[in-house]
Amino acid sequence: MNSISNLLTRLATHAAVLITVHATRGSVPREVGAWMAVWGDEVLETIGGGRLEWDAIAHGRTMLATAMDQHLPQPQPQRIVYRLGPNLGQCCGGEVELQFERVSVVDVPSLRARLLARDEPLALFGGGHVGRALVHVLSTLPLAITWIDSRDEIFPVGLSDRVQCEHSDPVQAAVPTLASASKVLIMSFSHAEDLDIVAACLTRQRERGDLPYIGLIGSKTKWASFRSRLTARGFSDAELDHVTCPIGIPGIADKRPEAIAIAVAAQLLLLQKTE
Repeated sequence: MNSISNLLTRLATHAAVLITVHATRGSVPREVGAWMAVWGDEVLETIGGGRLEWDAIAHGRTMLATAMDQHLPQPQPQRIVYRLGPNLGQCCGGEVELQFERVSVVDVPSLRARLLARDEPLALFGGGHVGRALVHVLSTLPLAITWIDSRDEIFPVGLSDRVQCEHSDPVQAAVPTLASASKVLIMSFSHAEDLDIVAACLTRQRERGDLPYIGLIGSKTKWASFRSRLTARGFSDAELDHVTCPIGIPGIADKRPEAIAIAVAAQLLLLQKTE
């Protein structure tokens, strides 16, 4: 269960104060949209740590305790600007504007939509060992994951709110319906399926140009074979150069599913920095 799922689950029984980075200026520890939830006995997620976070937690708990007094009206969201200088014991030098709002079970539907709306789309083809390891790692990041396989009953239970499972047979039939700007990871149980998925992605890229990353698990030898077959299907060298194979940052020799998942997650984060 990821942080959003944990937040929504606990809100079913305990109200919280949601603290969100609303605006920033200069050097700051976290980006706009970063959030933290505060209860009387627990803190979930982070807005950057240090004295900034310590003071924000204290203010959130004061706001929460005040709201629990039934003789007072429900507090409205508040915004406070923190200057990250010597007075706050942090030397970043920038400013962070934080929004504080009390949230409870009645806010769960709107919060789910709001917090998940920032997630970037990613399509993962393949429910095998590496696919499962990737979902475990990637669902902790702000990604809206569509997990696709042609096999029935392949997906585990208890997945994050960020993961939507889809059965598609033939599996490549799911490619035209992917969200625009999806990053795609391909690792089905069959090389024949992998080839058809890559071809479908390249066809969509030719028509729409909206798949910024197409990653295929496998060796350089596998990609050389695929490249020859895809050339025979009419794809140009420039189109084939859009496929990343092998996937993951270079230099990681460990082939355990968990290691591959971490290497791929790192590659996606590096790609995010250059977009």
